Amino acid sequence: MRQDLRRTDRGEGFSGWLAALVAVLLLFSGTSADAQRLPASFADLVDRVAPAVVNISTTKEIRGGEAFPMPQFPPGSPFEEFFKEFFDRDRPQRPRRTFSLGSGFIIDPEGYVVTNNHVIADADEITVIMYDETEYKAEVVGRDTKTDLALLRIRRDEPFPFVEWADSDEVRVGDWMIAIGNPFGLGSSVTAGIVSARGRDIRAGPYDDFFQVDAAINRGNSGGPSFTLEGKVFAINTAIFSPSGGNVGIGFAIPSNLARPVIESLRQKGRVARAWLGVRIQTVTDEIAESLGLEEARGALVASVTPGGPAEQAGIEAGDVILEFDGKPIEKMRELPRIVASTEIGKEVTVVVWRRGEKVKLTAVLGELPSDEELAQADQGGGQGPTAIAEIPELGIKIASLHEELRTRFDLAEDAKGVVIVDVDAGSSAAEEGLQPGDLIVEVNQEEVNSPPEVLARVNEAKQEGKKSVLLLVDRRGDLRFVALRFAE
Repeated sequence: MRQDLRRTDRGEGFSGWLAALVAVLLLFSGTSADAQRLPASFADLVDRVAPAVVNISTTKEIRGGEAFPMPQFPPGSPFEEFFKEFFDRDRPQRPRRTFSLGSGFIIDPEGYVVTNNHVIADADEITVIMYDETEYKAEVVGRDTKTDLALLRIRRDEPFPFVEWADSDEVRVGDWMIAIGNPFGLGSSVTAGIVSARGRDIRAGPYDDFFQVDAAINRGNSGGPSFTLEGKVFAINTAIFSPSGGNVGIGFAIPSNLARPVIESLRQKGRVARAWLGVRIQTVTDEIAESLGLEEARGALVASVTPGGPAEQAGIEAGDVILEFDGKPIEKMRELPRIVASTEIGKEVTVVVWRRGEKVKLTAVLGELPSDEELAQADQGGGQGPTAIAEIPELGIKIASLHEELRTRFDLAEDAKGVVIVDVDAGSSAAEEGLQPGDLIVEVNQEEVNSPPEVLARVNEAKQEGKKSVLLLVDRRGDLRFVALRFAE
């Protein structure tokens, strides 16, 4: 801009100089074309959407013994009798009621209300309070703990005010937004801000993909909506980051494109039906990528495959790195569960994996995710190599073939297979990666091993090929994971 003004001063005329000056003033006065699209006030928007935003009050009955459980002591201990007499005498026996408050919003005129599951968890009674302070008893249609979402239903003869979903994929970092909720039980409150970031993983669940917003969100805002300037819900306010317990400008909200299919499934079935691939995955580290010949650390490394699941039927194997699923690239491991879960059950999808130095294209037909109780770990087959002991100083481990004494010492299953680690050097690559005596090495560089000589041979091959690390598949009491160990220099 300064160069343009200099050129104008050198003889382009007063009109050119004036035009440049006006442009600068427009830029800094906020009257550019983009700024002109901003409303002078959010009041009209709030008038349209606020009637569909509700406060949620829950009550739970707690009996005398539930709030303050008696300490546990060994049976027959004198402390047991003392505290039992104390608690039976002094603690109140009549039930008491606890109350909690949250927020929600109505998504159609029939009275379906969206909120967070943690707002209504364990509640005996749920009351929805409208913008005009009328109250309705609510019933739970369904809930989903994995995404912390719940769907309620309230009823009356006339239709309810409602709001529509936005396409959260179209929301950009820096967009204006408003949040409406019930902070600290004060009643309907409006705050404004911008979208600060997207794709946040706060370790709240397996499908984390939160928006980060800087609009003031406090306790009681949970379950309330975040709106675009068009008055559509692009996210559900769920959590805050706050060392003090109050708002510090970092709030997290569930995107509408993640929430909407969950809510629809709850409405139709009372539960969430998700697609399922049948793999257990882990992060591809730089060391693992180097050992597999990948140019960069990306994708999701398959640690194990559920027997009989869609992945096994598609030919996906432990050690494959899933690079693409249904036409969508997988840059980070945590992206895969979310993409799979949002795909239609029964759909035939293309899965691109990295296997032994090349891309392989496979086809999988997705099943329905079983319940946690129905999911079973893959059984390990038998197999036992000849008795032998070897030390691998480059990795900092000592290994041995399985035999009865080692099975007993490390409490290993009878059907366990592989090569057992019997010692780990402090400060070694193995120690840094958390390996410990009793761990079983099942594969080295994606080749099955059953004896120390086989492990040594695979390690020597990797060194001869100029690799700086070796990839191990390690079994710790049925929990399989890949570990890349760098060679000591």
